[in-house]
Amino acid sequence: MPRITSLLVVATPDEQIKFLSGSALSDLRALASEFRLVDPSRHPPEPFARELTAFNPEVIVCGWATLPMPATLPPRLRYVCYLTGSVKKLVTRVQLERGLLLTNWGSAISRTVAECALFHTLACLRLATKWTLMIHRDGGWRDGWEANASLFHRRVGIHGFGPVARAFLKLIAPFGCMVSVFAPDVDATVAASHGVTRAASLDALFADNDVIIELAPLIPATIGIVTERHLRLIRPGGVFVNVGRAAIVDEAALLRVAREGKISVGLDVFVDEPLPKDSGFRGLPNVSLTPHIAGPTLDRYGDATAFALRNLRAYAADQPLEAVITPAIYDSST
Repeated sequence: MPRITSLLVVATPDEQIKFLSGSALSDLRALASEFRLVDPSRHPPEPFARELTAFNPEVIVCGWATLPMPATLPPRLRYVCYLTGSVKKLVTRVQLERGLLLTNWGSAISRTVAECALFHTLACLRLATKWTLMIHRDGGWRDGWEANASLFHRRVGIHGFGPVARAFLKLIAPFGCMVSVFAPDVDATVAASHGVTRAASLDALFADNDVIIELAPLIPATIGIVTERHLRLIRPGGVFVNVGRAAIVDEAALLRVAREGKISVGLDVFVDEPLPKDSGFRGLPNVSLTPHIAGPTLDRYGDATAFALRNLRAYAADQPLEAVITPAIYDSST
């Protein structure tokens, strides 16, 4: 079996529990002639850079707690296998341009984020927060039950069309929804290949659908792109769900619209996190809230590790990798 000359795994004890339990660590050891495990929480930036240079790995496997790669990379380093998602704090675009190979968890965790989007969609349509407050807190029962709604055969609009959006499509397939998408990289051909239609504009996406799922990447061009005007295009009884990035939406405007009670809102992400105790979103009966947990649940962190191991084995065998971060992808990533 082809082997990697030297492999450095950078993981805190907590990350080792999350990502490297079971046989994962021994599977990684088996890939390399030389292997080392480093806890980044015990290494400030300069000692960490010295550790990298001294070991001079061909491959690094790392996660959230890893410090940014030093400007001068170890001479042998060819591949950084990132166990998690956003890479911009880890490596620079220049390092990619100079030939550094970089992958992240790609679509490995997309289904769990999509699952959370579905959870919020159903919670909003079924008025879950309203019933929770009414039954648990207020001693009420079925007042206003007629406002309950089903997802079956609804018009669903998705803003953004990355891996999470595509996983969401698979989850809602049994509901027979009519789905439209607005994303700059989606034309009529791409839309047709996924059984969706392309919305003519962001305005049309919000105006023409019962449920809006916010999944656009957070880049300079999308900061605050969803305005109060867009939110007010959603029909009364409609739903807005954001499990992507909070700053894409004018959050103050979203709160104003939510307080009016004409639409339901499902949120997993917020501009200020943890969500302030005095946030106006708290306690609204038409708002479903989760504390930024749409990503992989603890029982599914192994999906990211399994994905990384497949990539590492492919690298060792000189085969194509999945979820490679090119400079172009780097520019369009959150």
